[in-house]
Amino acid sequence: MRFQTDLVPARLTRRYKRFLADCVLEGSGAEITAHCANPGSMMGLAEPGTRVWLEPNDDPKKKLKYGWRLVDHENGHFTGVDTSLPNRALKAALTAKALPPFSTYDVVRPEVKYGQKSRIDFLLSKDGLPDLYLEVKSVTLSRSAGLAEFPDSVTARGAKHLEELSQMVEQGHRAAMLYLVQRSDCTRFALAEDLDPTYASAYGDARAAGVETFCYSANISPKGAHLADALEISI
Repeated sequence: MRFQTDLVPARLTRRYKRFLADCVLEGSGAEITAHCANPGSMMGLAEPGTRVWLEPNDDPKKKLKYGWRLVDHENGHFTGVDTSLPNRALKAALTAKALPPFSTYDVVRPEVKYGQKSRIDFLLSKDGLPDLYLEVKSVTLSRSAGLAEFPDSVTARGAKHLEELSQMVEQGHRAAMLYLVQRSDCTRFALAEDLDPTYASAYGDARAAGVETFCYSANISPKGAHLADALEISI
């Protein structure tokens, strides 16, 4: 999928209140505030001076006229920081039956209520097959060369999702975690157990209960982003 408008480069001044980022546009030197669609810690991605790519918009309903989309590592690699992108990209791929593990399913329903006041990212169904509850997580952390990790901070919500997926398996459905690595510099995936031992424990319980795991990379550039290859899972 391509970005709706051409991205513009800038330098990050600071990220604050989770959803705000002050930046200086390259070329003009204008100081602007961009929306940051990422509630996570963004470890290693939000240092002052980082080169970033912003998406301008002229929507009169939006207070901020720029959205932070990419971190430029200035070595040919990029990280996507918009956590809404994985679900949009996956919806297109699932609908087109472009992912072999899920291509047998005919119906793709996003944001379906289930569990205890939760919503599953995608519910896949087909006559004669058990429903598949698919939870998607955006992965942006990399602390070792080539290795992507999740989560980048404590996520009680993520552990809750794993427990609810296990309950779906107990009820006779399929359930799966899909980790989408929004980095172009990683070939492997693992859990950041030291950052959230509780999540790692919940993941182990979910795997034992029959919850499946998938991990895909994304090809990312200022032109756009699309799903790429399955990554090695080191868990």
